Amino acid sequence: MSVHERKIFSPITTCGSLLQELQKIWDEIGESDSERDKMLLQLEQECLDVYRKKVEKASKYKADLHQALAEAESEAANLVSALGEQASFSRVKGTLKEQISAIKPVLEDLRWKKEERIKEFQNVQTQIVQLHAELAGNAHLGNSADPQIDERDLTMMKLGELKSHLQELQREKSVRMQRVNGHINSIHELSTVLLVDFFMTVNEVHPSLGDSANGQPKSISNDTLTRLAGVVQSLKQEKQQRLQKLQDLGSTLVELWNLMDTPVDEQNRFHHVTRLISATVDEVSSQGCLALDVIEQTELEVERLNVVKASKMKELVLKKQNEIEEIYKGVHVDVDTVTARQILINLIDSGDVDLSDLLSGMDDQIMKAKEQALSRKDILEKVEKWKFAAEEEAWLDDYERDQNRYSAGRGAHKNLKRAEKARILVSKIPSLVENLTTKVKAWEEEKAVPFMYDKISLLESLREYNVARQEREEEKRRSREKKRLQEQHVAEQETLYGSKPSPMRPTLKKPLGQINSNTASGTPTGRHTTTPLSRHGILAAKERRESGKAAVAIPVNYVALPKDEPVSLSGSAAVSPSLDGSPFTH
Repeated sequence: MSVHERKIFSPITTCGSLLQELQKIWDEIGESDSERDKMLLQLEQECLDVYRKKVEKASKYKADLHQALAEAESEAANLVSALGEQASFSRVKGTLKEQISAIKPVLEDLRWKKEERIKEFQNVQTQIVQLHAELAGNAHLGNSADPQIDERDLTMMKLGELKSHLQELQREKSVRMQRVNGHINSIHELSTVLLVDFFMTVNEVHPSLGDSANGQPKSISNDTLTRLAGVVQSLKQEKQQRLQKLQDLGSTLVELWNLMDTPVDEQNRFHHVTRLISATVDEVSSQGCLALDVIEQTELEVERLNVVKASKMKELVLKKQNEIEEIYKGVHVDVDTVTARQILINLIDSGDVDLSDLLSGMDDQIMKAKEQALSRKDILEKVEKWKFAAEEEAWLDDYERDQNRYSAGRGAHKNLKRAEKARILVSKIPSLVENLTTKVKAWEEEKAVPFMYDKISLLESLREYNVARQEREEEKRRSREKKRLQEQHVAEQETLYGSKPSPMRPTLKKPLGQINSNTASGTPTGRHTTTPLSRHGILAAKERRESGKAAVAIPVNYVALPKDEPVSLSGSAAVSPSLDGSPFTH
């Protein structure tokens, strides 16, 4: 570059110096004034164009600044409105650049708040969308869903509403999750008792319920809850049905065991079944106790026992017949056992009767026999008391006829004590017989049948006993009167002729207590004791009374005279006979 050019473009060059330089050049060239004016006019126009462009550019820049400031103010106002800020933005005084510089940090702060607020909205709304999807049963769609956010309303109030809605959905999810888990637990418990495949059962409802290893959340939709509730109800019904079936089978087993006297060891094999007979549905919780295999095994056992029962039915029937006979025998009721057994055997051999029905009928007969035995219990207890009192009365009669009963000897004191007790008991016989007669009559009136005791009417036995007892008392009275007359006659003779040995004084006998040293009661073993319900005993009593008439002539021991006056009896009764005459025990 030349020195001239450097001067032209140097920083200190001015427009005047350039114009002077141009005039010198034109002078050297010899340009005309017109050309010079033309060129100066052109130069002036070019300067104006440059200035105009600069002005236009500056004006445009000013407009841009105004536009930017307006936009910033508008954006700030929108952000303040969207965020719900309490303080409003106000313009500061100064140049455009100063105003823009003042609003720029405020705008950036508002933009940052907006971004953070949007993140909060996105987080909340994403959870809301996810929960909606889970509650609707579309959890896989909730993960890919893009929540739509309204950036015009990012206020804390709106965010609070969304959070409240989210909490409601979370509570709903928690409630549903509890219900789902409750149903699953119920299905697991029922599956354990019924021994069914738990995972297969819940997988049929929804795959997420049985396999949580893949991270898929459990389905909590209304459809899932409905299906789970249906499965639980179905399993409960199945449990009830199986329990009822096992209880019926268990009851049948117990009946068959009782019928055939099955050993306890064999019964213990099905203890897990029989222990459920009285159990409720809620009490049954053992693993596999209601499994199909258990029911099948129990059914097979029942079938086997039914086969065995058919072969043992005759034995069972006869056993029940024997039970009936023993009941009647125990209460002194006479039954035709031979005929009854023959009829049963003929029925079984004919095959015309259902053996189960026959056993059921015999059970009814056993119940009736027990009822009849129970109705006779009170009377039979009084009969036993009467029989014992009559035996003691007979012993006392024999004892009081023994003229040496007060002689010192082994067992005499025991006889004295027994005699005292016997006299007390004998004094109660009239009331005992009267009470027994009243009860027998009431029983016969209620049952409309006579009360038989070992094939003898109990009322007739009571009547005969009363008659015999009155005859014995009358005989005792005559004997005492005759003795009194004899004693009076002896006294008169002694008065007239003086005392002398009586030719009729009895010889000494062995004391009653020493007749049999092996007998605790001291009653002579050779002496027959009558009972009020024995025909032979009644006849023996009559024979003894007849023979007593010949024995009264023997002089008596004055000390051995009876201490009690005879007591009259009243009343009568009737009883049904028994097979063995043993006391009734119930």
